[in-house]
Amino acid sequence: MTELQAHALVVGGGLGGIVTALELLRAGRRVILVDRDTPERFGGLALWAFGGMALVGTPLQAKMKIPDTPERALADWLRFGELGAHERWPLAWARHYVEHCRTQVYDWLTAQGLRFMPAVNWVERGLYGEGNSLPRYHIVWGSSRFMTLRLIEQLRAAGSGGRLTLLHRHRVTQLERTDGRVCGALAVDEASGRELRLSADCVVLATGGLNGSHAELRRNWPAGRPMPQAMLNGAHPFADGRMHRAAAALGAQITHAGEMWNYAAGFPHPFPHFEGHGLSAIPCKSALWLDHRGRRIGPQPLVTGFDTHWLCQRVAEQDKPWTWHLLNWRIAAKEFAISGAEHNPRIRDRQFPAFLKETLLGNHRLVRQMQRESAHFLVADTLAELAAKMNALTASHDVDAAVLQATADAFDANFARGSKLENDDQIRRILHARQWGPDRLRTCKPAPLQKKGAGPFIAIHMQLITRKSLGGLQTDLHSRVLGGDCAPLQGLYAVGEAAGFGGGGASGKRSLEGTFLPGCILTAQAAARHIVHGT
Repeated sequence: MTELQAHALVVGGGLGGIVTALELLRAGRRVILVDRDTPERFGGLALWAFGGMALVGTPLQAKMKIPDTPERALADWLRFGELGAHERWPLAWARHYVEHCRTQVYDWLTAQGLRFMPAVNWVERGLYGEGNSLPRYHIVWGSSRFMTLRLIEQLRAAGSGGRLTLLHRHRVTQLERTDGRVCGALAVDEASGRELRLSADCVVLATGGLNGSHAELRRNWPAGRPMPQAMLNGAHPFADGRMHRAAAALGAQITHAGEMWNYAAGFPHPFPHFEGHGLSAIPCKSALWLDHRGRRIGPQPLVTGFDTHWLCQRVAEQDKPWTWHLLNWRIAAKEFAISGAEHNPRIRDRQFPAFLKETLLGNHRLVRQMQRESAHFLVADTLAELAAKMNALTASHDVDAAVLQATADAFDANFARGSKLENDDQIRRILHARQWGPDRLRTCKPAPLQKKGAGPFIAIHMQLITRKSLGGLQTDLHSRVLGGDCAPLQGLYAVGEAAGFGGGGASGKRSLEGTFLPGCILTAQAAARHIVHGT
């Protein structure tokens, strides 16, 4: 058996693992980093993510006159996440996040040569204002992909001279412990089947969450919460909980495993990277969200940007595991977007003039691309024709053309007597969102769905899509994995999603959105600091 030795073994090549290894290498440590994926996919989900980050008290917020403070952010966080007073480590990590994300994320990334787009977005406001009370959503210019590639460059530079051993397509099969201390692991080269013993002073688990495995997802799904018959996979397929179970076998505690951050508007990737791979649409605020029969879901309409957790539960409780978004080309060109770097090339490739043009004139390119590539993105000149296409896709007669027409007519009736007599909660929410400048740029002024010249009509076939685990291995503020007695398991750390982004569930039941990439960075830095300095 081949044997390798280093100061630290990092298991997992996502953002949390990369940042941990980078900080350790910069401190002069030797590091072995094991990643199950191919070299081309080194970076995990961060390589494909959009790059949105919830940050507090930044210069960009100050420039936009957003009076944010850690105290205000923490109050929003605890209220929206419904964290209880007994949640010691999740509470500690929530406080750590809001107090340190400015310096340890915003300033740290800026020091790596990265920049943020010149606008702060307002997401997850809460159905009744109990979410983000201020805009906090910052977007990395170049997307998370550019950020990840930049950090990988720096990782390789810091590891020059043989201090970094990078093992792609290797899977850790067992954690090893000697004299009560985790001191390494056994791994297998998945290409050759060769076994390796990896010895180190400590092991850092950066293996992602549980949601990449549908079996694990369903096993942990909270009792009493509706679960759809079918879901798409928007998580990493290797985030399957194996290392959670390996740590648990050594006495580690897994907490809040049933809490997760899924999305309500997914559709199959036209060119899937793995089985069940889905894309997460950013739902158009002006689209009507319909059930499988073409009726508007209500009485409270579904509108994105307020409470994703609530949207997912409403979608999951429907009679069939899909819903429809009904809109027209005018709305789609202005509002339709897909989360992630892959379908945002203007941001990903830092093409600011082209990005600005599509923002102001409409992203017709993306709409035409989905019309061409996705069988779940239906376009028709009439509602009757659209109903026929919807039924053909689902191999059913669920959608009656007359019902679909009546749904559109009922919404359009709001505009028949002028704006002073509109009375629809979706219109109210759209008008509220448009008060904030960045939202105004990406949200249509309310108008009839059947407005002349706004066609053709579009129906998008949507399903719930899995994404992030909000629970995980319980950790202290040094990212040390804790046992049942709340004492650290010597030599074992967990960062990022493996740690529920800190403490085994720092977000509680709801994220303020954009807390995941910063959570990876903050927990990784905490682990590296303790490994190097013991503090």
